[in-house]
Amino acid sequence: MSEEKNEVFSIFEEMEKYGHEQIIFNYDKATGLKAIIGIHDTTLGPALGGCRMWNYETEQDAIIDVMRLSRGMTYKCAISNVMCGGGKTVIIGDSKKDKSDEMFQALGTFVETLKGRFWTGTDVGTVGMDFVSAHKQTNFVNGLPVEYGGSGNSGIITAFGVYRGMKATAKEAFGTDALRGLTVAVQGLGKVGQVLVGHLLDEGAKVVAADISEENVRKVKEAHPEVEIVKPEEILGVTCDILSPNALGAVINDQTIPSLKCKAICGAANNQLLEPRHGKKLFEMGIVYAPDYVVNAGGLIAVADEFQGFRKERAFKNAGLIYETLEQIYKVSREEKLPPHTVADLYVEKKLETIARLQTKYTGRK
Repeated sequence: MSEEKNEVFSIFEEMEKYGHEQIIFNYDKATGLKAIIGIHDTTLGPALGGCRMWNYETEQDAIIDVMRLSRGMTYKCAISNVMCGGGKTVIIGDSKKDKSDEMFQALGTFVETLKGRFWTGTDVGTVGMDFVSAHKQTNFVNGLPVEYGGSGNSGIITAFGVYRGMKATAKEAFGTDALRGLTVAVQGLGKVGQVLVGHLLDEGAKVVAADISEENVRKVKEAHPEVEIVKPEEILGVTCDILSPNALGAVINDQTIPSLKCKAICGAANNQLLEPRHGKKLFEMGIVYAPDYVVNAGGLIAVADEFQGFRKERAFKNAGLIYETLEQIYKVSREEKLPPHTVADLYVEKKLETIARLQTKYTGRK
């Protein structure tokens, strides 16, 4: 961490600013595990959030990421009517070189110390089998492969939710939810983007795409030769009807907004807006922005369904309701002349306040 960042960054000030309950640092010398668990808000229930493994440039970058992601999970749970709070884990390391069964068992022991206050599973850089390892030391994991009793690949249901959200967004931007004939620029062809591309092509949309991974690009081109591939640095400026960010966050910022050539933005990436003011700028420009934590909630909905005993049909039905949720957000946005992300945030904040008041009443439950 640089001296400059040390001078301006205070963990406790950031926690106070964004309402975090806990930031927990976990280190295991034997396996090299360096993990941070962020618990944002447990008003609705135990904190729930995946585990991201990324080769962060600095420890401060990892802290900022876990705080942003855990806060986003609080909002995602609330908007999706999932009775869980927001949490997240990040592991500092190269997911292609540094992983081991023992490392994820070490993570499992740290999660176990929280005794159900926090549940975790897959995210960027981690896969279901990593949590088969973690499950050897804790039961507080979800999103395991189907053959291990879990809901399986969360990318499939997440992509379905993004597809449903994109149809609602198209209806708001173009007057119809039909995607046929529209050009969609897909940034990121990972486990969500690859599935999303299939949905879009099935409905007759034209897809332009990019990914920093040549392997991901190869897979998409082999499955869908009609997809146009552009360089990663070009995708945000492609002329299109809908831009779909499905990689890392903060892609909507002061540098990228002037180059946007789209009428709507709808994708699975977390924290797409670098700052809330960028959502306001999109609104002023007439670009319909689908709040990311509404659109990408499919994976959360699936793993939360595991608390009841996972049923695929129920999970997909609930993920499909992302369409109706966005319809309501856009309706209020029009009526109140507020950006969609502001409408969604206000809904979440009111819900958390209401549930917190309900919890002050004695119900006779132990």
